[in-house]
Amino acid sequence: MMRDQVRRRRMPEEFGGLPIMVSTAGGLRYFFKPICQIDPDLLSAARMLIRKGDTVWDIGANIGLFTVAAAGLAGSKGRVVAFEPDTSLVALLRRTASLQPSEAAELLIIPAGMAGVMGFRSFAIASRARASNALAEYGNSQTGGVRELQTIMCLSLDECLKLLPSPDVVKIDVEGAEAELLDASSRFLRDARPALAIEVSPRNSAEIGRILVGSDYRLFDGSKPLLPNSDIESPAWNTIAIPAEKAGRFIQS
Repeated sequence: MMRDQVRRRRMPEEFGGLPIMVSTAGGLRYFFKPICQIDPDLLSAARMLIRKGDTVWDIGANIGLFTVAAAGLAGSKGRVVAFEPDTSLVALLRRTASLQPSEAAELLIIPAGMAGVMGFRSFAIASRARASNALAEYGNSQTGGVRELQTIMCLSLDECLKLLPSPDVVKIDVEGAEAELLDASSRFLRDARPALAIEVSPRNSAEIGRILVGSDYRLFDGSKPLLPNSDIESPAWNTIAIPAEKAGRFIQS
């Protein structure tokens, strides 16, 4: 009876108190938990990384929690680009975007997935909660099975750099496809060099660590404050990765 119910909520005041449309399709937690308790590590990453005027990419935006947090933190001179392939969630994100006040960053919703190369891919819609949607060859046990398979368009990070403003901060949550996405993104890591908030599962931790450390990024546990000498050797579940030359912007003294 609660499936795909929608309601309007508000972000915490530290993120501007902005409106956000939520749905039980993304998980019951979006409907009933206080917003600040839905994904505290994700909101903490936004708080630690995003500054006024920043351009932020949210890859795997889902219901838009990080998207709207970023819009509040970046403010009217910032810009937030949300990538989401699930058409149901895209409609929800567009409703959220239409509600934003002038003091929030501009929201651009792109109805596409992200992968190593541009092209069509098979996308699995999770039975349990759409927060676990994934490219068909990835995914995890949290899906509770597959509700349906959709054919979606995927873009690559390097291709997006040709079309969009270069990001200062990028959040990546693509349910297991993170290594594929980053391994094919030489220009993104070499030239754009944004700070990253990335969800890393144990099965691809070593590969993501190799890519990021090899690109001269410093790694931190996103569940903890960014402090001097708090680097980690291999990615955590919620990893923050900062280009070595930009560490002073983010690490607390």
